[in-house]
Amino acid sequence: MNTPLTPPQLESRIADGVLVVDVRSASEYAQGHVPGAVNVPLDSVRELLPDLRETARRRGLAVVCASGARSRTACERLEQAGIDAAELAGGTDAWQSAGLPLAVADLPVQRQVWAMDRQVRFAAGALVLTGLAVGLRVPRARLLSAGIAAGLVYSGVSGTCGMAAVLAKLPHNRPHPQTLDAARAGLHS
Repeated sequence: MNTPLTPPQLESRIADGVLVVDVRSASEYAQGHVPGAVNVPLDSVRELLPDLRETARRRGLAVVCASGARSRTACERLEQAGIDAAELAGGTDAWQSAGLPLAVADLPVQRQVWAMDRQVRFAAGALVLTGLAVGLRVPRARLLSAGIAAGLVYSGVSGTCGMAAVLAKLPHNRPHPQTLDAARAGLHS
């Protein structure tokens, strides 16, 4: 696998024609992305492998997410399919921290969804509070809070998040067919 790129290195490769593929959800992408990036949500990477392979042959690919975890996963999937792609170390967070601009996209109001990290924080907090509240009557219910805490610690140590993977499967987090159509068009332009 390639060494992750720094924001200035990616900026230079974009100038040379590399296409940036943003693997975050459509709502996260709309809130701010590397200019010119094409949105291919992580769950759609396998479905779009033929399109990604063709684009990688023509102009090269760089993969981006918010902080780097999803782009690393996407790069592993691409590598397993024989597709070469670089990843941006630190994701769009690092891009923005380097003083580079983010582009924003308009989404219809009904598709405005919280960013995944916000959904995880909300769900984890709600489950912990539920475990503590129910634990006042049923002491074993506090194990729910302990389990969520352990999951959050593991998430922090491993850089992965099982709760985010589960939440990504919910209907409001699934890409609209138009998102995939736009991704295909962006990959072929």
